[in-house]
Amino acid sequence: MFVQVFKFLRFPEYDIYKQILEQNEITVMLKSSKNMLPSSIIGEPAMYDIYVQQDDKEKALIIISDFLKEDIQMSQLKRTPLYEQHEKLGAKLVEFGGWEMPVWYTSIIEEHKTVRETVGLFDVSHMGEIEVKGKDAQKFVEYIITNNVTKLPYGGIVYSPMCNEKGGVVDDLLAYKINEEYYLLVVNASNIDKDYSWIMSHTKGFSVQVKNLSQEYGQIAVQGPKAEEVLQKITTGDLKNIAFYNFIQTEVMGFKAIVSRTGYTGEDGFEVYLDADNTVALWEKLLELVKPYNGIPCGLGARDTLRFEAVYMLYGNELNDVGTPLEAGLKWAVDLEKDFIGSDILKKQEETGLTKKLRGIEILDKVPARHGYIVMADGKEIGVITSASKSISTGKNLALGYIDAQYCKFGTDVQIQIRDKSVPAKIIKTPFYRGSVKSSKTK
Repeated sequence: MFVQVFKFLRFPEYDIYKQILEQNEITVMLKSSKNMLPSSIIGEPAMYDIYVQQDDKEKALIIISDFLKEDIQMSQLKRTPLYEQHEKLGAKLVEFGGWEMPVWYTSIIEEHKTVRETVGLFDVSHMGEIEVKGKDAQKFVEYIITNNVTKLPYGGIVYSPMCNEKGGVVDDLLAYKINEEYYLLVVNASNIDKDYSWIMSHTKGFSVQVKNLSQEYGQIAVQGPKAEEVLQKITTGDLKNIAFYNFIQTEVMGFKAIVSRTGYTGEDGFEVYLDADNTVALWEKLLELVKPYNGIPCGLGARDTLRFEAVYMLYGNELNDVGTPLEAGLKWAVDLEKDFIGSDILKKQEETGLTKKLRGIEILDKVPARHGYIVMADGKEIGVITSASKSISTGKNLALGYIDAQYCKFGTDVQIQIRDKSVPAKIIKTPFYRGSVKSSKTK
């Protein structure tokens, strides 16, 4: 039996929610003012009603209500150099961190699977690039981030949190070591202005020059098992000799570029940094090159499902300015032998022990969890969900969440409070999925 869950006035709106529900394995039917039609029928009657099976109604309502957010005037959002290309390709554009970005081109599922199997292209030009130069550049970067860059070779990269004085995370970033006096910091799009202000506020006493170059760079990620084969066709540098979390300065399509073996998908791949004015030409060429591999452009939706399976941190979910890197399981990215902003707090936390830890959770029910849902055990609240999704690669209903330390043992039975329902779940090991990436490092 099909029941109504939502009503839309225009086809594009209906199609957005149809995709979201179908990606969560919910069969969707469309009812016009005249008759019931299968969701595959494309037309534009006066009104569309979304219908689902009675058993899926609760799940569908949760998904839809979670997706609905306060509208942001799209005209006020920033756009990357590839914005017009996304429009031409028919991408669904949404607000993300103050940017108007593609959430998908075809579907999240198709784009996710393509990256896992062959190769996908991502516009990541919204990411921020902050340059640190000067005789104290290395000393300064050591001070503002938790990871160690002193031992890093030229052409090396580290993933690192950047902490405040209380040990909370201002942002997580990549530090590219060009030499001891020249570092490029790649920060999250939503935090560019905040990060730049934070960094500038701590330059006193250091001989450094800090510049926000975010508008000068374009960035394209080529991700998947076939990424190297594709990118090598237009790159003068020898990509097979680039180790994971290393980069070269080379030419791509004749353009000067930084090519790093990094990504946010759990698969092998590269991120290409180049002049913003050259980004469109490179994007169009890459679209041609991936076609023989059945490669496609991919949006933020697939980027999120891919990173989630690999258990890569998402700022605002797993990381924030209150929780510490140690609680997030990022001890490997924290050098407690050195002094940095917030190091006293983290050293004390290491000595006294953690009261909560980030853990993987398998939900033993088809009802999806969401960010902010409460985790229960023994009749009390013991944690909170940070990210959750039906895993496209494994088929499992999974989540990440901060859990009280005494309940963190793998295999521990817990419950997720979803509205008025208590859903069974258990603590499991991470990552949820291992792809072709050459290392388990997190970004």
